Amino acid sequence: MNLNEDDHPIHPSTIGGINQLPEDEKRVIYSRVIPQKLLEIYDISPTLIDPQGNNLLELNCPANSSVVELSFYHRHSAQDPVMYGEITDTLNGQIHILFYTIMDPDGPRFDVDKMSDGTSTKMGLLSRNLEAEKAAMEAGLAPAQIRPGLRLLSEGIDAFENFALSLEQTIFFSEPLHYHNAVILERHGFAYQQGRKLMERIHAGFAPGGDLLHRLDNSTPFRQPEAALSLRLRSWAIHDGILGEPFTDVTMYKIVGKTADVHTCGDIPW
Repeated sequence: MNLNEDDHPIHPSTIGGINQLPEDEKRVIYSRVIPQKLLEIYDISPTLIDPQGNNLLELNCPANSSVVELSFYHRHSAQDPVMYGEITDTLNGQIHILFYTIMDPDGPRFDVDKMSDGTSTKMGLLSRNLEAEKAAMEAGLAPAQIRPGLRLLSEGIDAFENFALSLEQTIFFSEPLHYHNAVILERHGFAYQQGRKLMERIHAGFAPGGDLLHRLDNSTPFRQPEAALSLRLRSWAIHDGILGEPFTDVTMYKIVGKTADVHTCGDIPW
């Protein structure tokens, strides 16, 4: 354990601070963001080591960095992690979730994350594998999903709240990459630091008489008229460029133990 000059334990409060710790200490702290439910579902030891001695938690968190990349696998040599996350510090040293997903590792895979030659699409933000995206959409997935989810977001948020409290923080931030991500976070108690007006404008655009409706013209598979009444299909249309600009500059926050009452699109169904 790290000590200060008075031989008292040092408790880091930031990602950058955690990354300065020895590897075993970093592992203990970062494992707190893994929902306990995942360990129960796949019968994984709290050590995150399988019976054969294989490590199931991979961390990329260099000592000179304020970012951590976590990949947690349900079994050794699985193609994809069951949980993946990227977390950094805000300028004020608060937790900022850049990306977080929990997926069913045994569900069908859709290669929306890579082109046919294996080049990364950056989850569709840099380039798009249109064939894979269309198949994913038709299978009921949302943009950037490579496999179906496990419906454990509530447990994931609880884990992040406990993680924040362990760092003596009472608020954390998230950057939703897609429209549906933002709405789902709303429904789990998040509020907007920025981007609420954009979200409200999008909802108005899909409402009767809205300026986005005429763009749901079936010109691509992602611009179906029925998307106006579906959160998931709205998100595909937005991912397809229906706004005329990328979905960016949306940042949300969650106060530990509190639920914000924010609803930018009413009770529109999935």
